[in-house]
Amino acid sequence: MIGSLFAGMVGLNVNSTSMTVLGDNIANVNTTAFKSNRSSFANILASSLGGSVTSDVGRGVQFQGTTPMWTQGTIENTNNPTDMAINGSGFFVLQDGDGANFYSRAGEFHFDRNGDLVSLGGLYVQGYEVTGTNPDGSLLLGPMSSINVPGGSASPPSPTGTFSVAVNLDADAAAGSSYQTTMTVYDSLGSAIPMTITFTKDALLPNEWTFDVTVPTGTGTVVLPADVGLSFLPSGALSNAEADRTIQITGLSDGASDLSINWDLYDEAALVTNGDLTQYASASTTRSQTQDGYPSGTLRTVDVNEFGVVTGSYSNGQLTPLFQLVMADFASYYGLTKMGKNLYVESLESGPALYGTPQSGRLGSISTSSIEMSNVDLAAEFVKMITTQRAFQANSRVITTSDEILNELINLKR
Repeated sequence: MIGSLFAGMVGLNVNSTSMTVLGDNIANVNTTAFKSNRSSFANILASSLGGSVTSDVGRGVQFQGTTPMWTQGTIENTNNPTDMAINGSGFFVLQDGDGANFYSRAGEFHFDRNGDLVSLGGLYVQGYEVTGTNPDGSLLLGPMSSINVPGGSASPPSPTGTFSVAVNLDADAAAGSSYQTTMTVYDSLGSAIPMTITFTKDALLPNEWTFDVTVPTGTGTVVLPADVGLSFLPSGALSNAEADRTIQITGLSDGASDLSINWDLYDEAALVTNGDLTQYASASTTRSQTQDGYPSGTLRTVDVNEFGVVTGSYSNGQLTPLFQLVMADFASYYGLTKMGKNLYVESLESGPALYGTPQSGRLGSISTSSIEMSNVDLAAEFVKMITTQRAFQANSRVITTSDEILNELINLKR
């Protein structure tokens, strides 16, 4: 009977520990990206000093450990553009000031005063710096580093290299009449230059026009191409014999580099004009203007897309990819070591971290302005609480009943 007392005692201890696990799950029902834990038990067999089992009679139960439940938590939308949730597998990679890596699914991030993207605990979010773009449009990525976007960062200017204007020139216009259109181009310093194009109808040939380009006095000197004539077909389309023209603006007064601007008139791939210039019997008008230059700009907002690309939006209208988030995957999530504060570190059981970008390999996608909620199922936890309570009560009854039997045994001598 002494053995039953100890079996009941270990049953109380194990179910008390199980209740602690349940309490921890319920306490973390609102913890970002928390993964609930399940208690595991194992029976105890009596064994000899040599280690062999001597009886089929058990000696109670032992607490074998907890198993984290790695199911996806519900995604909750927030109003913070730097909040992120992982849809699928993977972890965010965080780093402390000493360079040690931590892993987390809690994506409550913000930019600190130094422009570093950090977690609530002050750890630095890791990413690959975007160093350029491949011909196919994919990003060129540098080594892994902390994501840093200073609030006062600037987008450098880009000089105009190509422009186009969609203009209809009136076929019924009198010989020698002119039509002007003005567009803004930018030099290497980002200064805006109003550039006026004047079309003049030939005095003798009805389908011939010439053009001239001017800029404000004192801005610089315009150098026109050798051929300033434009020939139109009887259909009103620009002759296919035409080609792109190059306009140069030299000696800029602000000290910028000389501009050499291509006027896009011809589609080299199709060997035809692009249709921007026409000569129809309707009033001369400008339908559209495009050019590829822009002035300098300052950072306004930062956005993150589903691929984890951190993009800066600048006041000059430019959207510049700056970083791409690093994510980590592991051979066994169950082997990760818990560090508290929603953090994990790798271990021998988890295997080394496998780094990549969102939606590459097994890694999931990023949901922006969102966080992953706890995966605790309150209904299931309450049911487990009831069964654990009953198990605790039953084990206490084992102790009291064994005590009563022992008491009867002692009373046999009376």
